[in-house]
Amino acid sequence: MLLASASASAAAGGGPMAAAAAALCLPRRCSAPPRARLLASAVTLRRAARRAGRVPRCAAAPPGLPADPTTLESPARRKCSPLLESALLPGGNDLAVHEWKAVPDIWRTAAEKYADRVALVDPYHDPPSELTYKQLEQHILDFSHGLRAVGVAPDEKLALFADNSCRWLVADQGIMATGAINVVRGTRSSDEELFQIYTHSESIALVVDSPQFFNRLAESFTLRINARFVVLLWGDKSSLNSKAVKDIPVYDYNDITQLGRENRNAVHNSHEQGQQGVFEAITPEDVATLIYTSGTGGTPKGVMLTHRNLLHQINNLWDIVPAVPGDRFLSMLPPWHAYERSTEYFIFTCGIQQVYTAVKYLKEDLQRYQPHYVISVPLVYETLYSSIQRQISSSSTARKTLALALIKISLQYMESKKIYEGTVLSNNPVEPSHIVCMVNCLWARIIVALLWPFHNLAKLLVYKKIHSSIGISKAGISGGGSLPMHVDKFFEAIGIKVQNGYGLTETSPVVAARRPFCNVLGTVGHPVKHTEIKVVDIETGEALPDGSKGIVKIKGPPVMKGYYKNPSATNKALDQEGWFNTGDIGWLAPHHTTGPSRKCGGMLVLEGRAKDTIVLTTGENVEPAELEEAAGRSNLIQQIMVIGQDRRRLGAIIVPNNDEVLATAKRKSRLDGDNELAKATILNLLYDELRAWTVGCSFQIGPILIVDEPFTIDNGLMTPTMKIRRDKVAAKYQREIEELYK
Repeated sequence: MLLASASASAAAGGGPMAAAAAALCLPRRCSAPPRARLLASAVTLRRAARRAGRVPRCAAAPPGLPADPTTLESPARRKCSPLLESALLPGGNDLAVHEWKAVPDIWRTAAEKYADRVALVDPYHDPPSELTYKQLEQHILDFSHGLRAVGVAPDEKLALFADNSCRWLVADQGIMATGAINVVRGTRSSDEELFQIYTHSESIALVVDSPQFFNRLAESFTLRINARFVVLLWGDKSSLNSKAVKDIPVYDYNDITQLGRENRNAVHNSHEQGQQGVFEAITPEDVATLIYTSGTGGTPKGVMLTHRNLLHQINNLWDIVPAVPGDRFLSMLPPWHAYERSTEYFIFTCGIQQVYTAVKYLKEDLQRYQPHYVISVPLVYETLYSSIQRQISSSSTARKTLALALIKISLQYMESKKIYEGTVLSNNPVEPSHIVCMVNCLWARIIVALLWPFHNLAKLLVYKKIHSSIGISKAGISGGGSLPMHVDKFFEAIGIKVQNGYGLTETSPVVAARRPFCNVLGTVGHPVKHTEIKVVDIETGEALPDGSKGIVKIKGPPVMKGYYKNPSATNKALDQEGWFNTGDIGWLAPHHTTGPSRKCGGMLVLEGRAKDTIVLTTGENVEPAELEEAAGRSNLIQQIMVIGQDRRRLGAIIVPNNDEVLATAKRKSRLDGDNELAKATILNLLYDELRAWTVGCSFQIGPILIVDEPFTIDNGLMTPTMKIRRDKVAAKYQREIEELYK
C-alpha cells in the first residue's frame, strides 16, 4: 500500500519524499535495480518521512531491506571525481591542487580560485539563474549525489536530452561526477532519432529539458523504452503526461539536488564516524560521454570521448582563447555538441562569466552584455554580416555610398598589410626570390601608408557603430563548419577579430585553430599542442609534402576511444598507428623563411569533404564548397546545394530569398499576374546571380531547381550543427532532379 501511494505522489509532483518512495516502485518492463540502489532510496524515504512526522525513528525497513544500510557487508560500487571529492578517497586530501584526472575536477579548482565571482547568468529560463563559482560547484555535487541516491551506478548511461542552459551544465557534470556516462542530444532532434540513440546506447534513465518536450516524446518514445526514472530540468511535474509516467518515478531538478544534499550529509557523517564507504577514483581513460555524430550522410555513430580527451582540450585551448577572469562570453550553441562543450569547460577554468542566450535574443544580448568573446558556428557570423549589410543598404544614398567606399578601402588596406606582415596564404613550396619580396614589401607599405587615413576615417564614421551593436571586443571564435571568405575578410576589415578553427566530434573536437597573434585568413591555423596532422594521398594513403592536397589525418590525445558497439566503423576510421581519418580534403601550408607567406608554414587549409566530392561523367572531380560559398554571397540566394553526381554537368538546388528576389524583379521588370512569367523572371534573375558570383570558380553551374522550403533542422534537411544533409536533400527532390536533367 505504501509503495502504490508513493508512486502516485511522485507522478503528481509530490516532492523529494514522494519521489524517493516512487523509486521503490519498479516499472513492470524494467529490470530490478541492485539491492544497494533500493537501500539508498529506502533510507532517503525514511528520513524524509521521519521529518514529516509520519514514520517513527525505529520503523521497520521495507521487506527484504535492513533497517540500517551501514551494516551491509558489500556496499555498492561507487566512483567519484578524484579532486572534486578527494575526501571520499583514501589519501585523497593529499592530491595536488591542479592535478585533474576527470573533467569534474575542474570545479574544485575554479571554486577555490574564483569562489564569489559570478560564473553564469541564465536570464531566459524560469526561474532566471545567476550562480557564483562556489554555488555552481555545490549544485554539481548535489546533483551527483542525488543521482547516487536514486541508484545510478558507475559506467551506466543516462540520456541527457535537453537544450542550452545552466541546469544542462549541472546535469552534465553531475552525471560525469558519479562515474556514469551521459548520452547527449538536443530537443530539436526527431523522436525516432532520439529513440535510436537511447536504445543503441543502452541508457537506463532520461534527463529531459521540460514537460513540453517530455510530452512530445510521450507516446512515440517513452512507451517503447525501459527507463528506471526521469529527471526534469525545468518546469513543473504536474504538467507531464500522466499516462506516460504512470510506472516511472519522476524527479524534478529540486528533487534531485535536495536528495543530493541529504546523501552528501549522510556520506560525510559516515566518514566522520569512520564508516568509510567504498569509492573508486574515475580515471582519465574512463568514458565521460557518448556523442552521436550528426550524420550528414549515413547512420549516426556513438563517439566515445574519455576524460583524457576532454582534459586535453581544457588544458590546451588557452593559446587560442587567452581568456582572463572577468571576461564575458555569450553562449548560444547546442551544449551537447563537442565544440561548445569543450570550449565551455575550458573557459570556466579561467574565471569568466558566461551568459546563456538563443538565436532570437542574440542581437539584443550582444548590445546588452557586450561580450568579450562569442564562440559559435559560421552561420552566426554570416547572419551578423547579412544584418550589417542590410543596415547599410537601408541607409540614405549618401551614407550608403560612403560606407561601401570606405569598406572597400579597408579591404585593400588589409590585403596590402598582409604582404609585409608575412600572412599571405600560398601553397607554393618554392621559396620566393629575396629581391621580389623586398620590392613587393616596399610597394605594400606605400599603399598602406596612402590608405591609412581613409581606414581610420572609416573606423570613426562606420565601424564604431558596428562595434557598438555587435559588442565583441576581443574575438569571435568560429568552428563546426567552413567560414566563407567574404565574411572573414569583412570582419577583418572592420576590426572585429574572427578566429576560425577546425575539428570533429571524434577529436574532442578542436585539432587546429588560428591564434590571436597570427590570424591568417583562409586557414584553420596551426595544430593544437600535442596534436599531429598529416595529409595523405586519397588513393595510396602515402603522406604528401606541404602544399599538396589530400585527406587530412589526426593523431594525438584528443582522438576518440572509438565508436560505441561499432568496431568495424572504429577500425575503418582509426588505423593501427592511431591516425584518425577525418574524411576532409586539405593541405598544409609550406614553410618559407622569407616573403609574404613566411608566417603561414604548417597551417591547415581545408577544401571540403571527400564524401561530398561530386564526380562528373567527364571524370572531373568537383568540390561543391567553393561554388556554394561564392553563390551564397548573393542577397537573392538564401541556401544552395550543388548537385551533379554521375551527371555530365553541375546543377544546383536553390532556396531563394523571396523578399530580395521580388524587390529586384520589380526594379528590373514588371511582374503581372501570370504565374509562369513570374517563375521565368525569378529563374532568370537567379541564373544571372549565379553567373555573376561564380565567374571566378573552376566550374560553372548549369540547371537549377528552385524550392520554397528552406533546409532546416526541424524538417531533417540540416544537422543539429547546421550542416546541410546532402543525401537527405537529394533524396527529397530526387524526382525533380531527374526532371531537371532531362
